[in-house]
Amino acid sequence: MPLFDLAGRVSEIRERISAATVRGGHGQQVTIVAVTKTHGADAVQAAFDAGVADVGENRVQEALRKMPEVTAPVRWHLIGHLQRNKVKSLDRFALLHALDSPRLADAVDGAGVSASRPVPVLVQVNVSGEASKGGIGLADVPREAERLRGMTGLTVLGVMTIAPEGVSERELRAVFAGARSACVTLVAAGHPARELSMGMSGDFEIAVEEGATMVRLGTILFGARDA
Repeated sequence: MPLFDLAGRVSEIRERISAATVRGGHGQQVTIVAVTKTHGADAVQAAFDAGVADVGENRVQEALRKMPEVTAPVRWHLIGHLQRNKVKSLDRFALLHALDSPRLADAVDGAGVSASRPVPVLVQVNVSGEASKGGIGLADVPREAERLRGMTGLTVLGVMTIAPEGVSERELRAVFAGARSACVTLVAAGHPARELSMGMSGDFEIAVEEGATMVRLGTILFGARDA
C-alpha cells in the first residue's frame, strides 16, 4: 500500500473504531499502535504524519536500528517477546506489551530497580491456552498479580492478548472477554491496570467492542509484511 494514502486509511479506521466503541458500550478511548515490523523509518514517519504517534515493534534489535533514523517524536512500544538478556533496552520504549512469564517479570523488575525507573508493562495473558502462544494462563493471573504487586521495578498498566487465527466471532469474543477479566483481577490486586491491548488488523473492531484500549495494526495500515 502506498504511504501517501495512509492518512485516509487512518481516518477510516478511526471511524470504524468509534462505531465499535459505541456498539460495545464500554466508553473507552482507543489508541492505534502502528505495527512497523519489517517496514522502514519512512513508515514510522508516515504514521506520525497521519496522526498515529504510537509505533509497535516486535523485535528489540530491529527497533533499535530504526530509532536513529526516525526524527518524529513517536512513542515506541515493544509488542513482541523480549529475551531476558535484552531487558536493559526497555528504557528506549514507552511500554512493553508482552510481559509473558514470571521469569521475564523478575528480569524486568531488576532492570527497573537498577535504572531507578519502573518499567511500564502489560501482562500478556494466554486466554485461549494455545501452546504456540506465550503468556500467563488465566488461572495463574491472580497469583501472578499478587507477586507483581511486590515489585518496585515495574508498573503493571494492563493486559495484552493475542487471539487465535481462523476462529469464530464467538471464540474471539470469549478470548477478549477473558483478557478483560484478567485486567479486572489486576486492578483488584492493586495495579493501575487500565489498558487492554488486543485486536489486530483482522479483528480489531470485535476487540474494541469487547473493551480494547489499544489495537495493534500493521497490515491494514501498511499492507502485507515480509516475513
